[in-house]
Amino acid sequence: MDFKNIGSLIIISGFVIAFVGAVIYFAGGSLSWFGNLPGDIRIERENFSFYFPLTTMILISIILNIIIKIIFYFIN
Repeated sequence: MDFKNIGSLIIISGFVIAFVGAVIYFAGGSLSWFGNLPGDIRIERENFSFYFPLTTMILISIILNIIIKIIFYFIN
């Protein structure tokens, strides 16, 4: 992989990050379900609180995997 491909990857990654940031900024109120999905583990006790967003992490992993595959498809 030469520097031209690495530069393209960095530029495309920057656009993707900016796009995701804009979506979160402008649609923040409508994304309130994100992080409260069924399968997210939440334990709340008197002096203890534990939150493990299992389903949310799986969803983010799938979305990022698809985005990375699309980026590499267009680079190659």
